[in-house]
Amino acid sequence: MTNIYLTSCTKLKYILLSLLSITLFSGQLHAQESAPEAPKVEKSFDETVNEVFLPVGEWADKIVFYSVPVPGAVNDKGETVKIPIVLILLAFSALFLTIVFKFVNIRGIGTSIRTIKGRYSKSDDPGEITHFQALSAALSATVGLGNIAGVAIAITIGGPGATFWMIVCGLLGMTTKFCECTLGVKYREIDENGKVYGGGMYYLSKGFAELGAAGFGKVIAVIFAVFCVFGSFGAGNMFQGNQAFEQMLYISGGEDSWFVGKGWLFGLGLAVLVGLVIIGGIKSIGKVTAILVPFMCGTYVLCALYIILSHVGDIPGAFSSILNGAFTSDAALGGIIGVMIQGMKRAAFSNEAGFGSAPIAHAAVKTRNPASEGYVALLEPFIDTVVVCTMTALVIIITGAQTVGSGTAQAITVTSGAFGSVLSWFPYVLFAAVVLFAFSTMISWSYYGQTAWAYLFGRSKMVELLYKAIFCGVIVIGASVNLGSVVLFSDAMVFAMCFPNFIGLYFLLPKVKEEVRIYDEHMKDVDNQTLLRK
Repeated sequence: MTNIYLTSCTKLKYILLSLLSITLFSGQLHAQESAPEAPKVEKSFDETVNEVFLPVGEWADKIVFYSVPVPGAVNDKGETVKIPIVLILLAFSALFLTIVFKFVNIRGIGTSIRTIKGRYSKSDDPGEITHFQALSAALSATVGLGNIAGVAIAITIGGPGATFWMIVCGLLGMTTKFCECTLGVKYREIDENGKVYGGGMYYLSKGFAELGAAGFGKVIAVIFAVFCVFGSFGAGNMFQGNQAFEQMLYISGGEDSWFVGKGWLFGLGLAVLVGLVIIGGIKSIGKVTAILVPFMCGTYVLCALYIILSHVGDIPGAFSSILNGAFTSDAALGGIIGVMIQGMKRAAFSNEAGFGSAPIAHAAVKTRNPASEGYVALLEPFIDTVVVCTMTALVIIITGAQTVGSGTAQAITVTSGAFGSVLSWFPYVLFAAVVLFAFSTMISWSYYGQTAWAYLFGRSKMVELLYKAIFCGVIVIGASVNLGSVVLFSDAMVFAMCFPNFIGLYFLLPKVKEEVRIYDEHMKDVDNQTLLRK
């Protein structure tokens, strides 16, 4: 029976990859067959890539974000409001886990800090990187353009009230991240060379095997890995390169810039730099991100604080607009839910709690206690969403930049304009920050995707190099297409990871509780020994 399951999984992963690959070209073929004959107009490379890619994003978006109507909720157009099932899953699960673990997202912050300092670890613990490097690597994948462009998207579509729901999702997402990263370390694999492999696909397959459902676990692990590979191409790659290029256009003349229509050239340069780092693997990534992340976050937060404090009189009004926008609307319930959806969606995209991606980086940590990294990981959504996203939102609201544009078009320029209205030189600083944010996110997501790729196709050097080559090539595409199609595809791929991941979180919840109990006892022993020595 096991052989049948394994054979089925092997076929399944190739079928899924084939279907997704075929779909990449379906939009173009459909357009060629249905479009009436017209005079041939020479198109730029960017336009050609976008023409092929947009149908793919639309197709994926309809499937992953399948929505159900909310009874009695209508928007300002009189239409029934619908909410994506995946957002219900994320919100309900995060709340449920927070209650089950007795608000560990709040009471566990002190433990997180002590663990990062190495109080409960030893230098010879198995793994590849330290707690701080693991946190930095994971943060580099989350703290990025989702905090800059993503917040602008949420506010321009949902208004200031979307900020409130982003904060709520960030706080609840801390517990989700705590659980999935504990499992990521518990079920990781370490090969004969000391290289670590972990993440959702490993705790799904090995965890369900322990529960006597090895075949089922293998199937959903393969599905998760496929989504993770494509998620690395979308959220962790294309979205980053796209918005970095938008900021390049913004500071170099906008529509008059020499770079207009040359996104592929910018993407090519970025791809070369990313390639030079990811060849070194997680140790190289950990070292780079441990330097970049504190520097990037520090610079960005200091500039945001300067603008916020220079408008200190506007702060109460900004928070008032956030609260009023979150709970009041011309469309009553329908409007409130619409704002909530935007805040939840962008918060989840930014901090990735529930996606099962962060456990891939955290699995490489040096530790003998899986729950130790769960405590460290819960800081991610707090730093990413509660701190950085909120600061971005306050700057946009205080400066009135949320009235500029709408939807997803050129979202990065909304944030840039908000900062630039106070600090005229900031768009140039933001360009440097955006490139670094994009760069760090790409190198971390390349590791996520590579680990999932290795799970599907093996761990040979050739297989690894093939993935890295494809990943770098996709950077060029991301910088070439319009943001609308990039957001559709990016959101769909990473949110799709939630479905198999939450199946694992629910069934493996007792395993997390057991690991937490073991680590709590370990901490007590270490603390008692420390007191005796004093």
